[in-house]
Amino acid sequence: MSDTQKLHLYHTNDLHSNLDQWPKIIDYIKKQQMKHKTDNEVSICFDIGDHVDRFHPVTEGTEGRGNVDLMNDAGFLNATIGNNEGITFSKKQLNELYDNANFQVLVANLVDTDGNPPHWAKPYDIHTLQNSLKVGVIGVTAPFTTYYELLGWQILDPFKQIEKWSNQIRGQVDILILLSHLGLEADKRIATESDQFDIILGSHTHHVLKNGLHQGKTTIGQAGKFGFNVGKMEIEWNKEHKEIQCVMAECIDVQEHQPDNASEQKLFELTENANQKLNEKVTVLDAPLELEWFKPSPFSVLLSEAIREWCDAEIGMVNAGLLLEGLPTGPVTKSDLHRICPHPINPCRLLLKGEFLKEMIQHALTDEMEQYKIKGLGFRGKVMGKMIFDGVQVESKLLPDYEYHVQKIYVNGEPLDQKRMYSIGTVDMFTFGRLLPSVAYSEEKHYYLPEMLRDVLDWKLKSLKT
Repeated sequence: MSDTQKLHLYHTNDLHSNLDQWPKIIDYIKKQQMKHKTDNEVSICFDIGDHVDRFHPVTEGTEGRGNVDLMNDAGFLNATIGNNEGITFSKKQLNELYDNANFQVLVANLVDTDGNPPHWAKPYDIHTLQNSLKVGVIGVTAPFTTYYELLGWQILDPFKQIEKWSNQIRGQVDILILLSHLGLEADKRIATESDQFDIILGSHTHHVLKNGLHQGKTTIGQAGKFGFNVGKMEIEWNKEHKEIQCVMAECIDVQEHQPDNASEQKLFELTENANQKLNEKVTVLDAPLELEWFKPSPFSVLLSEAIREWCDAEIGMVNAGLLLEGLPTGPVTKSDLHRICPHPINPCRLLLKGEFLKEMIQHALTDEMEQYKIKGLGFRGKVMGKMIFDGVQVESKLLPDYEYHVQKIYVNGEPLDQKRMYSIGTVDMFTFGRLLPSVAYSEEKHYYLPEMLRDVLDWKLKSLKT
């Protein structure tokens, strides 16, 4: 009799509500599970977070619970949360998200303001499998500290929690797995600094590790984004020596796979249900709100004004590309607002000294910035578009380099004072430094959560009716 036995492991991550892909994933996983059962071999399955993304109408209309209904088909042992589960829903919504889950959520570094873990999560799980292998699993998520605090949570240092719980359970299990929504560099650090983990299943940075990454005794897996791939590992366990003999990792492309019929039907029903909820009327427009991406237009001007008012600021600033379409005359529903402004992006109020405000405005109005095809930071559109200001007037001049250069700036009719502090209502994606570096000099940032930009738009459109 062989001294080795096989354990088959499957993992998904960063679906970001690309739900059309999910029935294909389920078909692949179900067929693999049936094959392993026929061969009298054991398989286990995990999700590593960011399954939800509120850009999708099903996620928006069901407050993410539709995603969990779909996840139930995969036979997950455990899942952890990503930032899209953790910080795009209110505390109440997150507390209800997993009410009907048939898998256990693991998040070792999330507690409430009293220091208690949420009722729906545990720091770790220990499973005794059908082949008597004992598998320990720990979950951690990315520490978006400020956002979690504004939502009524505390986010703990994930590395300290990993050390704490791995030290506690390593001796109780044969195989120790980390579900990490921290990103590949963090996973490599953990694999290097800790000798506790056999497997790290990663996410967040959307890497496709086609054959895994073997670092010391640890194998790291990550399967990209949008459900195009499913991660697969085949673990050979030596029963006599009670140790892993070999781990073979790969990513399976399931894009051309046939969808699972039951999962596809469930998705259709969830779509119908979500559409009914999103058909709630917001207002009725007496005239169309037209939109242009590369010059001021009624809709983008309205949005800039709205965010200034919402944030109680002197200046409003939004890029026109945040709006994907204009709105025609007639009824406007929540579905319309979600379609034209699907980004999981929050309002933000900045305080910025005049000299840095001037630098930011100059940068924001360049052709390069207007044409920038932004990816990430919550943006779900196509192009940055023109920066639209409310409360700011700019005089610029076309110079020989064929660029318009800012000559004078007025704030609410007064010349910009380079030493004065100004309040700016804008969106949080500008505070991460990459797009507008001058924002890094902001002396105060206030984020509004859980409201998103489309909530500001909803509020503004309702206020237009007398």
